[in-house]
Amino acid sequence: MVEHAHPHTTFVLGGGGVHGAAEVGMLQALEEADVVPDAIIGTSIGALNGAVLADDPARAVERLTDLWINIDEVSPFDASLLERASTFARSRTHLHSNHRLQRLLLTHLDARRFEELTLPFECVAASIERAAARWFSSGALIPALLATTAVPGLLPPVEIDGEHHLDGGLVDSIPVGRALSSGAQRIFVLQVGRVEQPLVTPSWPWEVGLVAFEIARRHRFMEALDNVPDDVEVHVLPSGAELDYTDTAQFRYRDTTNVPERITGAYEACRDYLADEAVDSARRA
Repeated sequence: MVEHAHPHTTFVLGGGGVHGAAEVGMLQALEEADVVPDAIIGTSIGALNGAVLADDPARAVERLTDLWINIDEVSPFDASLLERASTFARSRTHLHSNHRLQRLLLTHLDARRFEELTLPFECVAASIERAAARWFSSGALIPALLATTAVPGLLPPVEIDGEHHLDGGLVDSIPVGRALSSGAQRIFVLQVGRVEQPLVTPSWPWEVGLVAFEIARRHRFMEALDNVPDDVEVHVLPSGAELDYTDTAQFRYRDTTNVPERITGAYEACRDYLADEAVDSARRA
């Protein structure tokens, strides 16, 4: 493990399910601009992407691109209707087991413990018993990743140390606040596109729940941005494809048809952003 006295540049990778493919394009643009993280913080699918980056920074973009382009072959949700019905009948709480996701993690990560990662990495999950965020930065890596990606209703809660955990997006969907409290001086936020669209008062009954969901999802992120100290630099990277939070199609968690376009669109938008902002490279000494 590479030792870092105090994080200078931190990558924050937010949640967003299949839309997390956009983060791969952002990472490609950051790599080409020679922007290198000293620490990585992730939530849900952002934690999975972040763990691959922390595991092997030099090959992360290549490995993640291969994973996402071929996601249909390794999808954690590749289950027939009969299998989903059977899983729900047994569990009464979720449609999928997490054995496929565990296999994906074991296949695409060399590290088995946080301490074996090349870069410092943290992820968050929601503790059911304490109704609170639980941060993981040491110990067994795979259970922590299963916990932070345990989407309610789709995947089972993950028990760690006697506590049961659900998806980290429930408590901190884009954990900028964690990066600030960790002493980061420069933060690059990789997000899937929802926060790029301002919220408006709902006009139709079905929009009420969607707006409420977005408020719950965004409020910690927005509060963190409002409280960034003057001496801290924060870049919220563009996704290249703003997600319409009123479009229920965004919740089609098994739809991977737009993965290549999401990667390419995010890469191009982020590349242009980094060039326009004249972001300095930051290689580790």
